[in-house]
Amino acid sequence: MNKFRALLVSKFEAGQKIEFTHLTEDDLMPGDVTVNIEHSSVNYKDGLAITGKAPIIRNYPLIPGIDFAGTVKSSAHKNWKVGDKVVLGGWGVGESHHGGFAQVARVNGDWLVPLPAAFTTADAMAIGVAGYTAMLCVMALEEQGIKPEQGEILVTGAAGGVGTVSIAVLSKLGFTVVASTGRMEEEAFLKSLGAASVVNRSEFNGPAKALGKTRWAGAIDSVGSTTLANVISQIIPEGAVAACGLAQGMDFPGNMAPFILRGVRLIGVNSVTTPMQRRLAAWARLERDLDLKKLHALTTHVKLDDVPRVAAEIVEGKIRGRVVVDLT
Repeated sequence: MNKFRALLVSKFEAGQKIEFTHLTEDDLMPGDVTVNIEHSSVNYKDGLAITGKAPIIRNYPLIPGIDFAGTVKSSAHKNWKVGDKVVLGGWGVGESHHGGFAQVARVNGDWLVPLPAAFTTADAMAIGVAGYTAMLCVMALEEQGIKPEQGEILVTGAAGGVGTVSIAVLSKLGFTVVASTGRMEEEAFLKSLGAASVVNRSEFNGPAKALGKTRWAGAIDSVGSTTLANVISQIIPEGAVAACGLAQGMDFPGNMAPFILRGVRLIGVNSVTTPMQRRLAAWARLERDLDLKKLHALTTHVKLDDVPRVAAEIVEGKIRGRVVVDLT
């Protein structure tokens, strides 16, 4: 049987071992669709998994990588045939099921979506889980009735994957976007994606007031913890926050006042087990509402050998935008 290249993480008493190896399809986990992977991407969760900074990986040894795009090699699933172009993100892939940092994957066909016609597999992974999550956040704000004329939308963690795609989409939809980042040297870059202005993330540090001065009609937050608490305290009455990340921490040192006295709504966004209908809707919106020129501008490309380095850098906050892994 033909061998393929993969990044494998094993567990030892002293910690994790990361190695590049060659596997065969006999080494893959059960599934009814086998895919030749063309591109994957490095998401923040991948960084945590590979560095061991958080207990993301639940089965060892494991091929990490929470998303991929490629071509169906074989299928016993009614929805897929050999040659179909497909995309996967979430469903525990790269956490408990072998993931995208390999040249071949075997997965449950129910986890796959068709590659949108407007995108190549590289484009799909320039979006990846992070960009797809950003679109779910935008949809969540829209469903809460947030409109451009109501005021500014704050995007925290703005230089990251979720943040950069959020800015690009929101600005195309006519929203006035304010980007929050700890990397003020990226101000010009963030404005090139559509941010009207950039603020330092330090403005959202420290204990949150019960009710801060209202500033934002809505927000997309991928940071959590103290930042999220401060942002919520500054949302206008009947405004909304879509929260999708925990980069600063899992705690929420806030209070009930904004929810009770201002009717602020906090919407949690789960991109891992999103129902298929909503998943397809999000990808259709990305086709329509994401400027490909901006997507390409916020994306860098690497090889599989570069993944451990990029994983460490993304956890340290040194990566801007999206990183696509070429597995062809």
